Amino acid sequence: MTDQHVVADFPFTLLPSCGAKGPSFFPPWWQHTAEQLLGLQRCAQLYRQIESTCEPVDFAAQALKKLGVSCQVLSNDQVRIPAAGPCILIANHPFGGIEGLALFELIAKVRPDFKMMANYLLARIPQLQGQLISVNPFGGTAALRTNLAPLRQALNWLKQGGLLVFFPAGEVSSWQSSEQGVTDPAWSTTLPRLVRLSGAPVLPVYFSGQNGALFQWAGRLHPRLRTLLLPRMLLNKRGHRLEIRIGQLVPTRKLNKFQTTHELNDYLRLRTYALGLRRAQAIKNQTKNFVSSPPPLLPQASASAWFQLEIDDLSPAQHLVASGEYQVVVFRAVQGPKLMQEIGRLRELTFRAVGEGTGQSLDLDGYDQTYEHLLLWNREKKEIVGAYRIGPVDRLVAQQGAGGLYTATLFHFKPQFLEKMQNALELGRSFVRPEYQRSYAPLLLLWKGIGHYLVANPQYRYLFGPVSISSDYGNSSRRLMTSTLARYYLVKEFAGLVSPRLPVPLHPLKIAGLCARTSDPLLRDMEEISTLVADLEADSKGIPVLLRHYLNLGGKLLAFNLDPAFSKVIDGLLLVDLHQTEAKQLQRYMGASGYRRYLEAELSSPSQCA
Repeated sequence: MTDQHVVADFPFTLLPSCGAKGPSFFPPWWQHTAEQLLGLQRCAQLYRQIESTCEPVDFAAQALKKLGVSCQVLSNDQVRIPAAGPCILIANHPFGGIEGLALFELIAKVRPDFKMMANYLLARIPQLQGQLISVNPFGGTAALRTNLAPLRQALNWLKQGGLLVFFPAGEVSSWQSSEQGVTDPAWSTTLPRLVRLSGAPVLPVYFSGQNGALFQWAGRLHPRLRTLLLPRMLLNKRGHRLEIRIGQLVPTRKLNKFQTTHELNDYLRLRTYALGLRRAQAIKNQTKNFVSSPPPLLPQASASAWFQLEIDDLSPAQHLVASGEYQVVVFRAVQGPKLMQEIGRLRELTFRAVGEGTGQSLDLDGYDQTYEHLLLWNREKKEIVGAYRIGPVDRLVAQQGAGGLYTATLFHFKPQFLEKMQNALELGRSFVRPEYQRSYAPLLLLWKGIGHYLVANPQYRYLFGPVSISSDYGNSSRRLMTSTLARYYLVKEFAGLVSPRLPVPLHPLKIAGLCARTSDPLLRDMEEISTLVADLEADSKGIPVLLRHYLNLGGKLLAFNLDPAFSKVIDGLLLVDLHQTEAKQLQRYMGASGYRRYLEAELSSPSQCA
């Protein structure tokens, strides 16, 4: 082999040369045979087909093209990569080389100022060296000493505002007996150190897949055997499509909440591996678009003059709140037949937009005739913005028994529960039409309407009703929400008094890469669940707005039911005890003086509920 040939094949030879660092695994006389068995010679052939003087990003792109490897990244994911400013991009390490090349090509489409911390084996490729910060992944005293300079270099790069790519495992995913699966080994404490010293936010990235059985068995014999097989693992990805999932940027303020290195590492690992729960977008679209027959067309809206006439005919006491162009009124169906027709049309329109709906031309039922209706009206545009359905339990049960409650179609109620709920309002069928959903103001005004209704009817202490988790969410997102609510937000004193008509399986969701002991403490907070759900959903939506609202009021779960008649939504029956709700929350909706009147009236009458 000539000197020129050695230099050309240098990245893929077992013998260190030209100043290369690292162990020599084989004696020289066996070099040729070993390089052939390990795939190094085929890697060298591939390497010689790539321009010797190309830039690092061009090298990565050419290598992927020669291998026939494509990368699947959702456009909504790609925009999560910050275009400027310091950032630590972390990723799991399932393959050993191809994911590094994929990130080179992906990040370069967004910004040029990035570097990758990589082991010295990858750094042996001359074309990549300008973009790499080389570290020793093999551990030990020598690694600790030699890695000090790279860590300083990485920290300086972040402080200059650059993006740093980091594989916290330091080595390739392998069989982990503690987690009974192939995942990254324990992540390096270097990651929390970089986070704290740099103050940079963190972007989690997840690669789906793993190396095969040969790689895993070799590693169980000796970890260095896995390293020797990495060239073959690179070659066997030929023709593959890599699925890359990108989470939301974890801000510095969130990272600073973790007190210990261990807690921060666990959290970032959770944010990374939870991305593996996301279902493929193609499957999601296929499921979403499949219907046995198209739903009927919605009718045309009635003339707005009819709506205004019905609103004007309401008594002054039924005009609850006015703010700017909006007003909130409460009425019965007999007082507003045209309004009810439009509410039914807008309900169906709004619910269809999120994968729900009755499938009928109007969303109206018999309960609409006996319930009261809270209506948000735009006085300038002369149109309905949103609505709520309110059912006073004492009146409805007295007139019709348990069958007078809409929720009784979803849940079985024992008599003891209905006795406890005599001073409760059932809330449901709420909506804000799509063009108004970009603002929180409509929902706030509807709840101010509910607050004023309570001030006028202070005998009601409880609010309860179904909160929908639509099939527009992926299965993993729905399981995350339901399992967390069932474990940590259940009203234990009502256990056995409420049961679903069609139960929802409530199995805890296993996240690969984390044992239950690690993940459980991080999955108690619904705000954290909302963040994970946003990572899993292509449109970045968190938990449903109404569910978040009930929880902020101190809401607790009674049960879950699956509703096949309403596009297979999961209905969580939520209960709010207004005596347990924070005063500032109630004042926000009732007003300071209204809140005082509500309290005075409540204190002056004996409680009807144990």
